Amino acid sequence: MKTYPKHLVETEWLEQHQDDPKLRIFECTVNNMMNSDPVQSKTRPFVFETDRANYIEKHIPGAGYINILADLSDVASDLPMMRPSAEQFTAAMEKYGISNDSFVVLYSAPGQWAARVWWLMRSFGFDNVVILNGGLSKWTAEGRAISNELCTYAPGSFTATPQPATFVGKNDVLAALDDAETTLINALPAIMHTGEGGGVFGRKGHISGSTNVPFGSLHDPDTDAYLPAVELEHIFDSVGASNANRIILYCGAGIGSTNLAFVLNMLGHDNVAVYDASLSEWGIDASLPMEIG
Repeated sequence: MKTYPKHLVETEWLEQHQDDPKLRIFECTVNNMMNSDPVQSKTRPFVFETDRANYIEKHIPGAGYINILADLSDVASDLPMMRPSAEQFTAAMEKYGISNDSFVVLYSAPGQWAARVWWLMRSFGFDNVVILNGGLSKWTAEGRAISNELCTYAPGSFTATPQPATFVGKNDVLAALDDAETTLINALPAIMHTGEGGGVFGRKGHISGSTNVPFGSLHDPDTDAYLPAVELEHIFDSVGASNANRIILYCGAGIGSTNLAFVLNMLGHDNVAVYDASLSEWGIDASLPMEIG
């Protein structure tokens, strides 16, 4: 199997390198549930909570916990989990003990949360970051050591270098609808894409002209590891991504779509952007085109 050392590490590798002084390991999982508030649910259909309690109970030895909600999301935005400013991101990295020469390993369950942090780090010019293939699920299934000892690192020294092309807004998506060389991909489950289910983001269906690759379809359901490269390439070939000059990804709140962004980048596509506001913005604006089917 082809390996991707700039994107993925295996559990065996991590176990062998846990004593590296520049290594930083982080759990990134966030829990989400439907918002029961009749007013708030119109713009924020999901409520997100940290998974720190489960992290405290069981994690990979030496791993810290990254709080995406508090530290890696723009808390001033009306939309959920938008990309933070460079200043906020820099402060978070330094608080977590990450410097520009650190080597960061991320994991989560499910995998899109680690992918979100990976994409954010890349969007601020930090490339020394990988995802643990299979995460804690694969780690524990293999009988490797776990811990309940909290881990924090000494503060780091970090300089962000923003990469504007990694994220786009709704005007970029609108322009792409008439661009034959841009492929627009919805990362939500198929039933939400077709409109048979969903509707939690104001309207059912998908952005007009977009195709569908569910973010969960990229993982082996038994191990949580990413599928082999040949299978991943076939998935994206089937929706025309391989021939696109540009790929824009979206989902409900810009999380699942980063899982696609991670895999596409791993497969060699450097023409990928995430519509960060996704259907949290698009779905509630009746002036923006959507379709079902």
